[in-house]
Amino acid sequence: MKTDLEALGHAIKRAQYRNHRAADAALHEIGISLVQWDALRAIDRMPGASGHELAVATFQSDQSFGTLANRLVARGLITRSAGRGRRFAHTLTESGRSALESGQQLMAGALQELFAPLDEAQRLALLRTLLLLTEDA
Repeated sequence: MKTDLEALGHAIKRAQYRNHRAADAALHEIGISLVQWDALRAIDRMPGASGHELAVATFQSDQSFGTLANRLVARGLITRSAGRGRRFAHTLTESGRSALESGQQLMAGALQELFAPLDEAQRLALLRTLLLLTEDA
């Protein structure tokens, strides 16, 4: 029997969509979206990163990330300061760090629920398979 690759691709997309919906619903409790939380997480993980590097890390265009960063600055979640050349350095504020940490707790619960149908061996197999598919990306 041959695997229906179109069905496989669609199943991956549906799982991603379900993941995003669960994450957005969980993060709504603290007033941020998955996209905003992901940006806070990237800024925390990549100190001194440029807007372009953060855009790549969060799967956005440079322009989209710049717009998002401006919104995060306006909300007092990050600061932007002059870096090398034309780069901006992005830093979490106290409010941004608090939102990130609260979001991490909410996301842990949402992910636990999302992956509840899988036992530990299945989760590990899925992780390994997805890493294999994305290792050169």
